[in-house]
Amino acid sequence: MTLPEIIRTDRLDLLPLRAEHADEMAGVLSDPGLHAFTGGAPETVEALRARYERWQAGSPDPAVSWCNWVVRLREEGCLVGTVQATVGDGVAEVSWVVGTPWQGRGIATEAARGLVARLRPRTVVAHVHPDHRASAAVAAAAGLAPTDRWQDGEVRWETA
Repeated sequence: MTLPEIIRTDRLDLLPLRAEHADEMAGVLSDPGLHAFTGGAPETVEALRARYERWQAGSPDPAVSWCNWVVRLREEGCLVGTVQATVGDGVAEVSWVVGTPWQGRGIATEAARGLVARLRPRTVVAHVHPDHRASAAVAAAAGLAPTDRWQDGEVRWETA
């Protein structure tokens, strides 16, 4: 997989991320609480646009693909989060984030399931903070299971 394609689920469109999404996504990601487990703080539109431009340019390693999507909730016609996959050597490392106003509605689970289905048959991994129960629930619902391995204070989850 070199470039992400649109992924459709029951309620969502996962659209290939573009720098132009930064304007709307800055608002989606503006809650400082979203950074409680990952660190950092909300980015300005300009900083987010610069990050998205780097991601769009792709990985400097030709053996690795950076695949990033924004999550669009069709019913509301708005962006609500992102999903990401770093793909290389038969393994895809994934992550997800959904803006605070849209949490608790199964959006992260639906997006993660759609992403994992698209990435199979690769081994799919995610790293989840041990205290982040909601993210652990998303990982489990997407078909990942915790392992006994840790990285940077987070538990490695992976598909069987």
